[in-house]
Amino acid sequence: MQKRFYSMFVLYQFSMEDYLIGIGKRIKEIRKAGNSTISDVANKAGVTAGLISRVENGRTIPSLPVLLKIIDSLDIEVTDFFSGMPQSNGAKFMVTRKGENSIIEKEDEAIGFSYTHIFGKQLNSMGFETVLLEVHPNSKRDKVVTDAYEYKYMLSGECVYVIDDSEVTLYEGDAIFFDGRIPHVPINRSKVSAKMLVIYFFI
Repeated sequence: MQKRFYSMFVLYQFSMEDYLIGIGKRIKEIRKAGNSTISDVANKAGVTAGLISRVENGRTIPSLPVLLKIIDSLDIEVTDFFSGMPQSNGAKFMVTRKGENSIIEKEDEAIGFSYTHIFGKQLNSMGFETVLLEVHPNSKRDKVVTDAYEYKYMLSGECVYVIDDSEVTLYEGDAIFFDGRIPHVPINRSKVSAKMLVIYFFI
């Protein structure tokens, strides 16, 4: 049985790098269609909710055994899972329309943070992801780490970035670049929401 699954996986692995985001979107699509939560899928697959969240958001790709467990937890056949993956159309450019933007579900207990994919095309072979982040007043979250270098450009408002034991205040038009592997968190101490463009350059 495992050999049969592996053979199916090899059939698709030639484009797997380009499908990194696509795999996550496919998992999320099936999960939501079945009215399952991230925790439901994680428990059935025997993995953490954090891993499922990172996979759905295109930040990591699971190993073959783990991917098969996740697919099995969704009660779908492997062939059906991959048959629903988006295909490349060979275009010379890519456009993401406003209606295609999607909210990123976070696995942690973050309060006052809204993440939105604003360019969700299959470009992970180029190693970056673009997100619109809105940090609301009185936001609350522990420091986090990511497997990426992070570039943040302030679109509006102001925000304090705590990076390790340092703090820096960013205002509209300011930008910051840092190693996401260093514990960090943005804090909005003002009375209005702060919006920023975020680009993750995956390591």
